[in-house]
Amino acid sequence: MLHGTDRDGSDLDLMVDALPDATLFDLGGLQDELESLLGVLVDLLTPADLAPKVRAKVPAEAQPV
Repeated sequence: MLHGTDRDGSDLDLMVDALPDATLFDLGGLQDELESLLGVLVDLLTPADLAPKVRAKVPAEAQPV
């Protein structure tokens, strides 16, 4: 959506700053809840999940929601 290249069936990529005590179950639950609320597939990542080659680029282009 950010670049205007989304299409029907596109997923929504979201980066979250998880709390230090958040578990994978917490993040998975958040992803499921967001998919239910938004009606689209959600790809939920933390900054640490990003590949090294995009670690600087993605946060610089990110838009808060």
